[in-house]
Amino acid sequence: MLLRTHVAIGLVVALYFLPHVVNKVIFVPLVLLASALPDLDSGYSNIGKYKIFRPIQMLSTHRGIFHTYTMCIAVSVLFALFYPIFALPFFLGYSFHLILDSFTPKGIRPFWPFRIRVEGKIKTGGPIDTTIFYICLIFAAALLINMFL
Repeated sequence: MLLRTHVAIGLVVALYFLPHVVNKVIFVPLVLLASALPDLDSGYSNIGKYKIFRPIQMLSTHRGIFHTYTMCIAVSVLFALFYPIFALPFFLGYSFHLILDSFTPKGIRPFWPFRIRVEGKIKTGGPIDTTIFYICLIFAAALLINMFL
């Protein structure tokens, strides 16, 4: 999926959970950041194009360990231990990124080091990806309107 689709679904998730969160200022940006974060392992992604991520890209292939629930859960547990306020937003954003990517032909290996692969038929940047993006924008708008009513 494209970055815009990942961020759009991250926005929907953040807005959905926002009424139940104490620190809203940290929650929304962290969900949005985490929804883009798994793609730092690709030099072709919008987030991975920065040179600071080159060492990570040399150690991992795209859709490698950074596209696994193993990484998502490990980092979320570390946050829960040391910075608990970051744990839930990180987990939500990161895991929804993985859910979206599991529907693409390349798919993901959800539980590294196991070789089980989950894949689908939705092409990155294709019409279904675009449709998901616009549906997420509609849901985000509805959630925002609902907050102020």
